[in-house]
Amino acid sequence: MSNLATMVGTVCGVGRLRPAPGTWGSLAAFPILFLVHWIGGPLLLVALICVLIGAGLWAADRMHRDGWQHDAPDIVIDEVAGQLVTLLPISFGAAGNDVSLLALWPGLVSGFILFRLLDIWKPGPIGWADRKDGAIGVMSDDLIAGVLAALGVIIMAGIAHGVMRL
Repeated sequence: MSNLATMVGTVCGVGRLRPAPGTWGSLAAFPILFLVHWIGGPLLLVALICVLIGAGLWAADRMHRDGWQHDAPDIVIDEVAGQLVTLLPISFGAAGNDVSLLALWPGLVSGFILFRLLDIWKPGPIGWADRKDGAIGVMSDDLIAGVLAALGVIIMAGIAHGVMRL
């Protein structure tokens, strides 16, 4: 069970990449996004995010009980889930407008940057969640960062497509 938890928590070893394992975890979300969007669109992506949250809670709890430090840098399933939350509006936008995800590359880039900045700086509710003990603390800060970054992506898309008419 312990090996499975480590594989899940580190996303098959991605969390062991150096430097900046959290950034590698966020980047790992992109091929997952493209594959899941291609197979089943944004609704399948929502389902996957739910599965990742559950798997991340289980893995983080198990790894902590096995002696891993709380929110060890190697645990990146939270970054994958949070980054996918950030990119969810882009999946909906691509599906709703019948365009490729790649056509929305500015949103993909800005979503990545916003999520990483929020995850590193941990302002407000993100920092509060990060200070929580246990698996909830491991997962919730990245999920909150993902929601806030997603809102940023939506606002930027509204400005680009609504105000600037790009």
